Amino acid sequence: MSATTADSWRSSAVEPDTPVRGNRDKPQKWGNPFTYFVALLFIGVCIAPMLYIVLGGFRTNSQITTSPAAPPHPWVLGNYVSVLRSTTFWGEFANSLIVGLASTVGIVVLGLMVSFVLARYDFKLKGAMYSLFAAGLMFPMVIAITPLYIVIKELGLVDNLFGVIVPQIAFGLPTTVIILVPFLRAIPHEIEEAAAIDGASRLGFFFRMVIPLSLPGVVTVSILAFIGSWNNYVLPLYILNSQANFTLPLGVQAFSSQYSLDTAKVLAFTSLAMLPALIFFSIFEKRIVGGLTGAVKG
Repeated sequence: MSATTADSWRSSAVEPDTPVRGNRDKPQKWGNPFTYFVALLFIGVCIAPMLYIVLGGFRTNSQITTSPAAPPHPWVLGNYVSVLRSTTFWGEFANSLIVGLASTVGIVVLGLMVSFVLARYDFKLKGAMYSLFAAGLMFPMVIAITPLYIVIKELGLVDNLFGVIVPQIAFGLPTTVIILVPFLRAIPHEIEEAAAIDGASRLGFFFRMVIPLSLPGVVTVSILAFIGSWNNYVLPLYILNSQANFTLPLGVQAFSSQYSLDTAKVLAFTSLAMLPALIFFSIFEKRIVGGLTGAVKG
């Protein structure tokens, strides 16, 4: 290689990095103030109702009637204590937890297996199958609630938690497949070939390599599935009849009807019902963003 050629390679390797370093050293400028105003406005619109509900649980009914927008004065803990001592609340909490965990496990396990086949193997109607899952995103559960209820009734799962779990797994698969397929497709084939040379079977490669490498996507779909199950209201409303099987969204509706005159206690019950999902989402928010970013890149 001549000296001129070598110098050109060095210059091409060094020069692109120079402006990048310069950009890193420069302090970032503030954006348009109007953009920040709009963002803060949207944040306020989202937070204000939840803040009102949480603070309303610390007030008395007279405080809410006389000054609806005022902060609690004095702060009353009795509403939250009364709800936390209620066996009804904890029974509905347990039902929501069972439905959420079972639905999440079913969605992740089945979605991961389907996504692995669609991402790593070629077969007839592969594109049609993937398009079918993609089309499932356009049909929310509300549209199919009447025929779905008929099917659940024929299976004898009315007023049964499994009557909620099974449909949630089915309707959660499209989102799971769409997110996981890019993760699994991005795994280099060289890793699979090396695993085969070392004697690993397809199942061994799936459990030892695929699952750990696709863990960000698996965590993302798990969080989305659990939160979606926890907040689901329409399906339990159609399937569950007895209060002993109610999930928390149904419990809030039943509690609001029973204590319609005790607004403060209703707000306390609502706050405690939505608190687990908010905490869960806040803890794993970065995981969700990272998983979705990886899916888009893949």
